[in-house]
Amino acid sequence: MRALADDLIDLEARDLLRVRRLVGGLQGPEVELDGRQVLCFASNNYLGLAADPEVIEASMAALRDGGASAGASPLISGHMAAHDVLEREIADWLGCEAALVFGSGYHANIGAIAALAGHDDAVFSDSLNHASLIDGCRLARATVRIYDHRDLDDLEEKLHATPARRRLIVSDSVFSMDGDIAPLEGLVELAARHDAWLMFDEAHAMGIFGDDGGGLVAARGLNHGVHVRMGTLGKALGSYGAFVAGSRVLIELLVNRARSYVFSTGLPPAVIGAALAAVRIARQSSDRRDQLWRNARRLHGGLSASGLRLGPLDSTIVPVILGESKTALGVAHRALAEGLWAPAIRPPTVPPGTARLRLTPIATHDDEQIDRAVRILAHAAGEEGV
Repeated sequence: MRALADDLIDLEARDLLRVRRLVGGLQGPEVELDGRQVLCFASNNYLGLAADPEVIEASMAALRDGGASAGASPLISGHMAAHDVLEREIADWLGCEAALVFGSGYHANIGAIAALAGHDDAVFSDSLNHASLIDGCRLARATVRIYDHRDLDDLEEKLHATPARRRLIVSDSVFSMDGDIAPLEGLVELAARHDAWLMFDEAHAMGIFGDDGGGLVAARGLNHGVHVRMGTLGKALGSYGAFVAGSRVLIELLVNRARSYVFSTGLPPAVIGAALAAVRIARQSSDRRDQLWRNARRLHGGLSASGLRLGPLDSTIVPVILGESKTALGVAHRALAEGLWAPAIRPPTVPPGTARLRLTPIATHDDEQIDRAVRILAHAAGEEGV
């Protein structure tokens, strides 16, 4: 055990030690953090649905009707009527033949990639893909080719140079730490030209892009060129779990081969009830989506005017790039002391030298809360010498 303690000491010395904080009450624009009320710009609850009364009531009703657990894995007795209704709703929402609900986005990505690619195949992955996509590529035991971030020329070179029985290109549609967007149209064109399958992780796009919140693939009319679409239920949709959507044959294959689906207990009815209500709210009204984008623009504009280093506002994720982990920790600590929770994001989550605070406004933040966050962060950065 001494070796484990030494590992923790090493992480702390390099400003990479993580600690959990205790959140109380409902997830919202302000939360109770370690017993103290603070502004929350750390959550992926983009539409504010995690605290929505309609979503909560749907969850409670599903709990009363279906009990506390699905009881078993989906292929035993854990695929209940509620799961079937949610999967059909998602497929209809995205214009796909079928969908399959997984326990989490991590489960969905590792399960789908490992089911679709094997020893004689090749997977092509963006260098800044989410960890769950990276681990899915590793578990597939296929040849893995990492292409430079959003670089279609580099990807095409690797496609030319890599013979394989099957080829699978995987990418986030919205990259979670920078908030930038993959070159979707170019990836669709390359996949078609090189006879490759294409998979997008839409975790940070579902509920946010498109007239009905169906994500970037649907918003850009690319359904025909994308073979596998993953989305989460625990971010903008305020519940928990994830799904993969696509052709009926894809979903039937995953039911049989995706180990993270086959060997996991089905999601509890209460979670499914909340997710179904949230999907229907996201589909039927754009009010929350419109407000979220207004909030993101206000936050980005205020921070930019304060002289902080930001990227373009391609999504509703607003990263403030600070450089070294020590600096990011210092700014985050000072901001929290003033009542703003925006944790430091450090390697290996982001590349070395790009530590940051990742701010995520939600639809239920008001103008005063956003302006207060800007003032606090600008002051904290200045005090830290940024």
